[in-house]
Amino acid sequence: MTAVTDLTHPPSTPQPSGPPYPIAWSTSIPFLAFHLVPFLAVFTGVTGRAVLIGVMSYAVRMFCITAGYHRYFAHRAFKTSRAFQFVLAFGGVCATQKGPLWWAAHHRRHHRASDTDDDIHSPKHGVFWSHVGWVICPAFGATDDDAIRDFAKYPELRFLNRHDWIGPWSLGIASFLLGGWSGLVIGYFASTVVLWHATFMVNSVAHLVGRRRYATTDTSRNNWFVALATGGEGWHNNHHYYQSSARQGFRWWQIDTTFYVLTVLSWLHVVSDLRPVPERIRNAPRP
Repeated sequence: MTAVTDLTHPPSTPQPSGPPYPIAWSTSIPFLAFHLVPFLAVFTGVTGRAVLIGVMSYAVRMFCITAGYHRYFAHRAFKTSRAFQFVLAFGGVCATQKGPLWWAAHHRRHHRASDTDDDIHSPKHGVFWSHVGWVICPAFGATDDDAIRDFAKYPELRFLNRHDWIGPWSLGIASFLLGGWSGLVIGYFASTVVLWHATFMVNSVAHLVGRRRYATTDTSRNNWFVALATGGEGWHNNHHYYQSSARQGFRWWQIDTTFYVLTVLSWLHVVSDLRPVPERIRNAPRP
């Protein structure tokens, strides 16, 4: 799917207009308190095992968000079995970013109205809003079932979407059993905070800082730092220009580790039909 372009009037950096909905700070206390838990490391210490748990859980969960929640559930950029579909969904739930149906439905809405008044996390409403404000806004707590009917037909996905606490609690308990209090504080809480903000940067930083290789009606940009932090999601202008590809780093030098892992999984027949980037898209005129 190619975004509509306007080479004559490319979009400019959005001017903040303030949050479109009020933020409920009182109900956001658990989210804000979550960010303070890693500081308990001054009491628990930071063990090598806890760091290893944190790094590994970050990598696995980021893959489940980028490959699963984003490229598979939101964009259907490849095919897989129902069993591995569940694995991706459960791994995404462990990232503590709500359920797969909620996530993908909101992302589809973002693409339909990117950087317009109907975009749920455009920087036009301010960097804070696009980065995290919309996440703690109660206006977006429900799942738009109509936007995700293709996956809402699976009862196991609906179950995970309704009970999205299962993943975080499972990972938190596992981190504690494997690494003690340090494993919990660093392996789960600290790695989750880093994971959150790396993911959030795609909505904020990747719409404000970077290069625009392709002309799109939104402000998406390619940002190498965001790409490295998120397994390839930072090639955001590429993605907004051609959304259905399983690969977001269109050039060989645009590192996209999510696509590399998907390629290996395709060799093992775990996934299939990875949608490529057509040459006409790759070589489209510069804006």
